[in-house]
Amino acid sequence: AVVSTQSGHYAGGATILKEMQVFHPAARMLVELSKAQDIEAGDGTTSVVVLCGSLLDAARKLLLRGIHPTTISEAFQIAQTKACEILQSIAVPIKLSDREVLIKMASTSLNSKVVSQYSNLLAPLSVEAIMSIIDVDTATNVDLKDIRVVAKVGGTVEDTKLVRGIVLTQRACATGVHRVERAKVALIQFCLSPPKTDMDNQVVISDYTQMDRILREERVYILDLCKKIKKSGANVLLIQKSILRDALNDMALHFLTKMKVLVVKDIERDEIDFVSRTLGCRPIASADHMLPEHLGMADLVEEMNVGGGNKVVTITGCQSSAKTCSILVQGSNKLLAEEAERSIHDALCVIRCLIKNKNMICGGGAPETELSIKLANYASTLSGVESHCIKMFAEAMEIVPFTLAENAGLPPINIVTELRNRHAQGEAMAGINVKKSCITNITEENVLQPLLVSLSAITLASETVRSILKIDDIVNTR
Repeated sequence: AVVSTQSGHYAGGATILKEMQVFHPAARMLVELSKAQDIEAGDGTTSVVVLCGSLLDAARKLLLRGIHPTTISEAFQIAQTKACEILQSIAVPIKLSDREVLIKMASTSLNSKVVSQYSNLLAPLSVEAIMSIIDVDTATNVDLKDIRVVAKVGGTVEDTKLVRGIVLTQRACATGVHRVERAKVALIQFCLSPPKTDMDNQVVISDYTQMDRILREERVYILDLCKKIKKSGANVLLIQKSILRDALNDMALHFLTKMKVLVVKDIERDEIDFVSRTLGCRPIASADHMLPEHLGMADLVEEMNVGGGNKVVTITGCQSSAKTCSILVQGSNKLLAEEAERSIHDALCVIRCLIKNKNMICGGGAPETELSIKLANYASTLSGVESHCIKMFAEAMEIVPFTLAENAGLPPINIVTELRNRHAQGEAMAGINVKKSCITNITEENVLQPLLVSLSAITLASETVRSILKIDDIVNTR
């Protein structure tokens, strides 16, 4: 499915749900569920909603048989805990130093996306980005804010590259300088333009000499600002975007051109933190604070052409201790560039999951089928209503391989039956091979995923169903 909004077209579970206007309270809970999975794991956003829908259907059937919602809720809690234990038992521990495994996992995440044919390029790139900002031996988490993914229209997805520094989507101003080596970068938050009054005042001029005087005063004021910039030793100037007045006027640009300073204006407010951390500089709020110690150092600042007449400014060789990097994502159109950006974010999230929980499981519906069989066996050791509820929970797990087979154009009932049969015979790694349209040992196909994605999906889906079961009625209020 693709959802179309004023800002563009979107494909992908969480993205579509986020953009949809949902009014039913229970449906809104599913949207929040998908968001929670996106924050917790970053992947499996569609699976978690499908799983939740299946569990809700199981709960509905149990309710129709006259079982009390509290009984179902408690049984589902037991089943959820047991499911997590089973998943832990079939997981395989991994080492972060094993790059091959990490790349295979990132590829599995990318294979369900629009840009799947580029997974052999984007997967290693995502792994390299994460590895460049963490300490492999001691890392237990990674802050994805340290990796800035920038989408730019121009070129193709194959031109996507990792930049160890900063990529600014704004173009350099026309000062004639497009490349600076051994750069001293100033990040300023004040405007290089004449000041305005706070209120909507008017200055009425009756004489051209007064006009001349105003222009002369403006010139002196702006020249003074530019001299302070030059005195600090800065040869690259990044100017924060201003709403109230021009961040940079023509006269200031004229003086900076003479001083041979590379100028980039309209730096967004949310970019300031990343830029200042990467460069090791301080955002300068007034011209009086233009001091050499507030500048950031970089080996190279240059404006690059990315195809389609678009340009970006890259800052590399930053001499600060901050571990950050940028990924410049390119695409031949806006839709493809944004889709590639979201896909890379998912791949980065998959690697983050592995850093949080260093265990992996296979994909292709194999863990869900194994869960279904083992939970059903566990249910048969119990008695009464509880056993029946856990059996229904186990059956609901089969929705994942069922949906996967359906999406791959395979007969879902035949595939799930054969999958169940193979798992009952002890083939815990048997999964749906979409490429060969049959069931094979899925680890040989390198379809792997982090344990945390499945753990999070089952926990969140189960908790959402239990929350919905506790609702007796909906009261509409104005």
